[in-house]
Amino acid sequence: MLKAVNLALLLLYPIAWSAPLLRAGLLPLFGMSEISVLTGLQALWGSDVFLALVVTVFALFAPWLKTLGLSLLQFGLLDRRALPALGLLGKLAMADIFLIALYITLAKGIGVGRIETAWGLYLFTGCILASLLVSLAEARRH
Repeated sequence: MLKAVNLALLLLYPIAWSAPLLRAGLLPLFGMSEISVLTGLQALWGSDVFLALVVTVFALFAPWLKTLGLSLLQFGLLDRRALPALGLLGKLAMADIFLIALYITLAKGIGVGRIETAWGLYLFTGCILASLLVSLAEARRH
Protein backbone atom coordinates (compact mmCIF):
# COMPACT_ATOMS: atom_id res chain seq x y z
CA MET A 1 0.00 0.00 0.00
CA LEU A 2 2.81 2.43 0.90
CA LYS A 3 4.52 1.75 -2.42
CA ALA A 4 1.34 2.48 -4.36
CA VAL A 5 0.72 5.76 -2.52
CA ASN A 6 4.31 6.84 -3.03
CA LEU A 7 4.25 6.01 -6.76
CA ALA A 8 0.96 7.91 -7.11
CA LEU A 9 2.65 10.95 -5.57
CA LEU A 10 5.23 10.93 -8.36
CA LEU A 11 2.33 11.58 -10.75
CA LEU A 12 0.32 13.89 -8.49
CA TYR A 13 3.15 16.36 -7.84
CA PRO A 14 3.35 17.62 -11.45
CA ILE A 15 -0.44 18.01 -11.47
CA ALA A 16 -0.26 19.99 -8.22
CA TRP A 17 2.46 22.24 -9.69
CA SER A 18 0.24 23.29 -12.56
CA ALA A 19 -3.03 23.43 -10.59
CA PRO A 20 -4.24 26.84 -9.35
CA LEU A 21 -2.98 27.50 -5.81
CA LEU A 22 -4.83 30.76 -5.44
CA ARG A 23 -6.77 33.41 -7.28
CA ALA A 24 -5.61 36.97 -6.88
CA GLY A 25 -7.03 40.29 -8.02
CA LEU A 26 -6.13 43.88 -7.31
CA LEU A 27 -9.67 45.15 -6.97
CA PRO A 28 -12.98 43.29 -6.62
CA LEU A 29 -14.20 44.80 -9.90
CA PHE A 30 -11.55 43.10 -12.02
CA GLY A 31 -11.18 39.40 -12.73
CA MET A 32 -9.14 37.12 -10.55
CA SER A 33 -5.90 35.71 -11.96
CA GLU A 34 -5.11 32.09 -11.13
CA ILE A 35 -1.62 31.45 -9.82
CA SER A 36 0.00 28.03 -9.80
CA VAL A 37 3.43 26.95 -8.62
CA LEU A 38 4.66 27.04 -12.22
CA THR A 39 3.19 30.45 -13.12
CA GLY A 40 4.48 31.87 -9.83
CA LEU A 41 7.95 30.55 -10.61
CA GLN A 42 7.82 32.02 -14.11
CA ALA A 43 7.04 35.43 -12.65
CA LEU A 44 9.78 35.10 -10.03
CA TRP A 45 12.47 34.16 -12.57
CA GLY A 46 11.82 37.48 -14.29
CA SER A 47 12.05 39.59 -11.15
CA ASP A 48 14.06 37.84 -8.41
CA VAL A 49 16.33 35.00 -9.51
CA PHE A 50 17.54 34.09 -6.00
CA LEU A 51 14.00 33.78 -4.61
CA ALA A 52 12.97 31.84 -7.73
CA LEU A 53 15.82 29.42 -7.15
CA VAL A 54 14.88 28.92 -3.50
CA VAL A 55 11.20 28.35 -4.31
CA THR A 56 12.13 26.00 -7.16
CA VAL A 57 14.14 23.89 -4.73
CA PHE A 58 11.35 23.92 -2.10
CA ALA A 59 8.37 23.45 -4.42
CA LEU A 60 9.70 21.21 -7.18
CA PHE A 61 12.96 19.47 -6.45
CA ALA A 62 12.70 18.71 -2.71
CA PRO A 63 9.31 16.97 -2.68
CA TRP A 64 9.76 15.10 -5.95
CA LEU A 65 13.31 13.94 -5.21
CA LYS A 66 12.25 12.86 -1.72
CA THR A 67 9.37 10.84 -3.16
CA LEU A 68 11.57 9.33 -5.86
CA GLY A 69 14.22 8.45 -3.28
CA LEU A 70 11.63 6.85 -1.04
CA SER A 71 10.38 4.78 -4.00
CA LEU A 72 13.92 3.63 -4.71
CA LEU A 73 14.30 2.73 -1.05
CA GLN A 74 11.00 0.81 -1.01
CA PHE A 75 12.04 -1.26 -4.04
CA GLY A 76 15.47 -2.01 -2.59
CA LEU A 77 17.39 0.20 -5.04
CA LEU A 78 18.62 2.68 -2.42
CA ASP A 79 20.39 2.02 0.86
CA ARG A 80 18.51 2.68 4.11
CA ARG A 81 21.26 5.06 5.18
CA ALA A 82 19.71 7.58 2.78
CA LEU A 83 16.60 7.89 4.96
CA PRO A 84 17.89 10.93 6.96
CA ALA A 85 18.64 12.79 3.71
CA LEU A 86 15.13 12.00 2.46
CA GLY A 87 13.76 13.37 5.75
CA LEU A 88 15.63 16.62 5.17
CA LEU A 89 14.14 16.90 1.66
CA GLY A 90 10.69 16.41 3.20
CA LYS A 91 11.30 19.25 5.64
CA LEU A 92 12.35 21.53 2.79
CA ALA A 93 9.11 20.67 0.98
CA MET A 94 7.07 21.63 4.06
CA ALA A 95 8.84 24.99 4.12
CA ASP A 96 7.23 25.77 0.76
CA ILE A 97 3.73 25.25 2.16
CA PHE A 98 4.64 27.57 5.03
CA LEU A 99 5.83 30.26 2.58
CA ILE A 100 2.64 30.05 0.52
CA ALA A 101 0.50 30.32 3.67
CA LEU A 102 2.59 33.28 4.85
CA TYR A 103 2.17 35.11 1.53
CA ILE A 104 -1.58 34.55 1.56
CA THR A 105 -1.83 35.80 5.16
CA LEU A 106 0.26 38.90 4.39
CA ALA A 107 -1.69 39.73 1.26
CA LYS A 108 -5.02 39.38 3.04
CA GLY A 109 -3.75 41.49 5.95
CA ILE A 110 -2.72 44.35 3.68
CA GLY A 111 -6.21 44.48 2.23
CA VAL A 112 -5.24 46.03 -1.11
CA GLY A 113 -6.38 43.16 -3.27
CA ARG A 114 -8.34 40.00 -2.96
CA ILE A 115 -6.92 36.49 -2.62
CA GLU A 116 -8.82 33.21 -2.60
CA THR A 117 -7.23 29.81 -2.13
CA ALA A 118 -7.86 27.30 -4.90
CA TRP A 119 -7.98 23.52 -5.10
CA GLY A 120 -4.34 23.20 -6.15
CA LEU A 121 -3.16 24.47 -2.77
CA TYR A 122 -5.04 21.63 -1.08
CA LEU A 123 -3.71 19.09 -3.60
CA PHE A 124 -0.14 20.31 -3.16
CA THR A 125 -0.46 20.32 0.63
CA GLY A 126 -2.06 16.87 0.54
CA CYS A 127 0.82 15.53 -1.55
CA ILE A 128 3.38 16.90 0.90
CA LEU A 129 1.50 15.51 3.91
CA ALA A 130 0.92 12.12 2.25
CA SER A 131 4.61 11.92 1.45
CA LEU A 132 5.42 12.76 5.06
CA LEU A 133 3.09 10.02 6.33
CA VAL A 134 4.57 7.46 3.91
CA SER A 135 8.05 8.41 5.13
CA LEU A 136 7.06 8.01 8.77
CA ALA A 137 5.41 4.66 8.12
CA GLU A 138 8.42 3.47 6.12
CA ALA A 139 10.79 4.53 8.92
CA ARG A 140 8.70 2.65 11.51
CA ARG A 141 8.59 -0.43 9.31
CA HIS A 142 12.34 -0.76 9.45
